[in-house]
Amino acid sequence: MASDRVTSVIKQAVSTRAKNCCEYCQSPGDYSIDGLTVDHIKPRQAGGETTLDNLAWACFGCNGYKHIKTDDVDPETGEKVALFNPRQQVWTEHFGWSEDFTEVIAKTPCGRVTVNALRLNRTGVVNLRRLLAMAGLHPPSEI
Repeated sequence: MASDRVTSVIKQAVSTRAKNCCEYCQSPGDYSIDGLTVDHIKPRQAGGETTLDNLAWACFGCNGYKHIKTDDVDPETGEKVALFNPRQQVWTEHFGWSEDFTEVIAKTPCGRVTVNALRLNRTGVVNLRRLLAMAGLHPPSEI
């Protein structure tokens, strides 16, 4: 039976699986301006369980903007689309990088709603990516 409690063991497992990077904006935990935490992909309020297949490693910025959302309106089509699910989808299928690697570029409707809803290109994260790219530490080599 699943517990509501995120134990230190669960937290470490989620962090390790994500290579200590936000699974949404790809901010590395060692440099993240927001810090990182466990995100319930399907929120507990919507019946989501505290199990490894429902947990993602997320910066507090992405986690805060996502909050209890599981979908949003696609800005191009006006249709409701599910947000990116790091347990069921591959990041590179839905997102890419701008030419200078500072902005996340959406490739799909799921990518568009996730970029918008979680504000993946918020100023602080874009500035962090710029500095990390200049230091040769961005983009992540493995996503």
